[in-house]
Amino acid sequence: MALSFCIVDDDRGTRRMLQNIIEDSSLGEVVGMAEGGAEGARIILEQSPDVVLMDLLMPDQDGIETISLLRSRGCGAKYVMISQIENQEMVGLAYRSGIEFFIRKPINRIEVETVLKKVSERWTMNQYLTEIRSTLAKLEGLQHAAAIATTPRKSVKDAVQPILMSMGMVGESGSRDIITIMENLASREDVDPSFPSLKEVYEAAARAYKIDKDDIAKEVKAIEQRLRRALSTGLSHLASIGLTDYGHPKFEHYAPLYFDFEDVRQKMKDMEQGRESSRVKVNIKKFLQVLYFEVQEQLKQ
Repeated sequence: MALSFCIVDDDRGTRRMLQNIIEDSSLGEVVGMAEGGAEGARIILEQSPDVVLMDLLMPDQDGIETISLLRSRGCGAKYVMISQIENQEMVGLAYRSGIEFFIRKPINRIEVETVLKKVSERWTMNQYLTEIRSTLAKLEGLQHAAAIATTPRKSVKDAVQPILMSMGMVGESGSRDIITIMENLASREDVDPSFPSLKEVYEAAARAYKIDKDDIAKEVKAIEQRLRRALSTGLSHLASIGLTDYGHPKFEHYAPLYFDFEDVRQKMKDMEQGRESSRVKVNIKKFLQVLYFEVQEQLKQ
């Protein structure tokens, strides 16, 4: 691909000589020329050339000022400075302003061709690197999308079991009922945001077990009993953790969230005094509601 050039130099002869070298050597096309920094900046911003050849010393605005201005306005051209000055401090300042190479006056055709070929090679290499980075970014995006598409979605059971395990309830027969209830709630197609009554929840679980209609009422009572035993086990497990370490993460998270804290405190007192409690009653509806909301959050991840 041929490069586009702009030449900014206050000497007309120098501009024409550089143009001839560029075009005779098939290095590219000169799309604009100017004799001063201000005019050059305007033309460069209009034409957006690939390479700018800029004289260091010009009457209105020197080359370093002009390049700094162009870079501040987002001009990403490659810059080549032209000057007869040998002052190393000035040359260093020019390189810090963003030039690629320095061409010394008087103009030497071989030097100009050599420098501009190097500039062309750098420009081509940068284009290749940009294309490679773009391709890699697209591939990474596709791989990420494919990974998301192929990652199996977490099931309700996957979300519920670790929670029940943390509360020591996994071995209870009621844990199966809890998972079934959560699966039923998650599969609801109605848009009613309110939590159904416990009777509705138990009946839906009984139907999921393929219980005969005549035995639904009996199964509902059995489900409630199993849930109450499972939750009592969970309450006792958390209370024992709290007695050992009141700041334990499991106790701090699950005890006040899933149970009424007064019941947790009562259970802890009973365990401290070594007696079975008959006054502590678990709040099944609160437990199921909290669990349902936590499962919903996990399934969204």
